[in-house]
Amino acid sequence: MTSDVAPQTAIDLLRRMERIRLLEEAIAERYPEEKMRCPTHLSTGQETVPSAIGVALRRDDQVFSTHRSHAHYVGKGGDLGALVAELYGKAGGCCGGRGGSMHLSDRSVGFVASTAIVANSIPLAVGAALANRLLGNGRVGCALFGDAAVEEGVFSESVNFAALRALPVLFVCENNQYSVFTHLRDRQPAGRRIHEMVAAMGVRTVVGDGNDALAVLAAVEDAAAHARNRKGPVFLEFATYRWREHCGPFYDNDLGYRTAGEFEAWRARDPVARLEGELVSRGDLDAAGLRSLQESVRAEVAAAFDVAEASPFPPAADAYRELFVAQDGMPSQGSHTE
Repeated sequence: MTSDVAPQTAIDLLRRMERIRLLEEAIAERYPEEKMRCPTHLSTGQETVPSAIGVALRRDDQVFSTHRSHAHYVGKGGDLGALVAELYGKAGGCCGGRGGSMHLSDRSVGFVASTAIVANSIPLAVGAALANRLLGNGRVGCALFGDAAVEEGVFSESVNFAALRALPVLFVCENNQYSVFTHLRDRQPAGRRIHEMVAAMGVRTVVGDGNDALAVLAAVEDAAAHARNRKGPVFLEFATYRWREHCGPFYDNDLGYRTAGEFEAWRARDPVARLEGELVSRGDLDAAGLRSLQESVRAEVAAAFDVAEASPFPPAADAYRELFVAQDGMPSQGSHTE
């Protein structure tokens, strides 16, 4: 029951959602300054699932993400200053300014990798889960992805292998209905449901409202316990919706691929505002407590941009560090392959 969520856990969930929302609003506002010289895929409206993953999983559980990675990193407990500095290409970034928006990594919080290639990180989560099983360390692997990823062959291969080996992995689909500008109805046969397709592969599946934060948290907690207790993988599908354009800081309703009515209907279901209202109604927070939480997150966001501004650019020599091979095909002196 979602009413059983402890007050401090519910507040932690809200704080993570506020961190994502307020940070990405600041990114959108500042992006035209042209200090972030990389594409940005924002998750405004999709804050619930990443935050629930961060609350439900252990710090050492391994999360693998997509091109829309900011929310996943922040939800898992990532440092805001390290994220913004990475967008600025600065040495203080979580990847030393080398990865940018779509290639974040921070092992200290169990955020292993994100990638710009659709579905590319799904087999990585399965591989981590296999390693965890062999090592007996009790960790869970988690792949976060959008609805378009299930249309890639590697998704089916990964789910099949995880089911065959009963691996401790969560497949978490944020179904926002669109692959760039193409709706799910134009990409899949009528009547097909993603979770039903996966269930037919012998995997436990869960489907839910991605705007109901407490219910999402309960579902993820249950799924993580299932996987951790050697009962096999779980596939979770949550209906959600991105408010902003596919790539960039603006809104794109003028392009005509979605209607104004659809957009406004989803925006009226704002998951952040909904959880705020629920926690006030439950008595977990009063109006003053909510304002205090928001103000502290705004201060954290402002400090993150200060960190990014103050951080130096990496030295030119670092461009050749952490490569598998140098340009001549020989291992680079500064490479790491760990």
